[in-house]
Amino acid sequence: MYPLHLAIIDDHQVVINGLTAMFTNHPDVRIVFTTTNHQELLRYIEQEPIDVILLDIQMPEISGIDLCKLIRKQHREVKIIAFSSFDDTHLVKQILRNGASGYVLKNADLNTIMKAINTVILDREFVDSNIQKLLVQESLTGQRRSLYEVPLTKREKEILKLIAEEFSNQEIADRLFLSLRTVETHRYNLTQKLDAKNTAALVKEAIKRGLIE
Repeated sequence: MYPLHLAIIDDHQVVINGLTAMFTNHPDVRIVFTTTNHQELLRYIEQEPIDVILLDIQMPEISGIDLCKLIRKQHREVKIIAFSSFDDTHLVKQILRNGASGYVLKNADLNTIMKAINTVILDREFVDSNIQKLLVQESLTGQRRSLYEVPLTKREKEILKLIAEEFSNQEIADRLFLSLRTVETHRYNLTQKLDAKNTAALVKEAIKRGLIE
């Protein structure tokens, strides 16, 4: 069973490098694949065995939440641990519903990550202790919880402002010299981060949080 085969997907190479360094010479885990591209991960899974995937939630072309669902649909045997800087309970519950077995914050140390890996490989669920506290608070108050506001990238802020000004996806793409698909991805990520079901709700929530005027 050991060493376990671990794959890492994150849109920041520096995160991948840091995790790789953490697991150097670890007797229980062998990193067999790393990538910043979800298509490369999907191709690899088709060819080679993987026990556990550390999966970033915020990816450029597809959300980690959707990618998790896709992987689990095709490869039920693979365990997925969300590895994210976001502690928003809505995102946590979404990715767990989509098949993730664990959720770990990116500030976790090696011991916590290993505890998560060893837990999910036994078909049990692991959720970061800080997240557990937020989920308990949410169940008691009925209010969505987060340790901090979900940060938006500079590009997301630009697109959010244009959405509020009623520009279409294609108009935003033309204005910012982006592909339509890129704008659609950013728009989807914004709705996930702000828990909005449509454009009106997105703009309303953004104003409420002071992200736009």
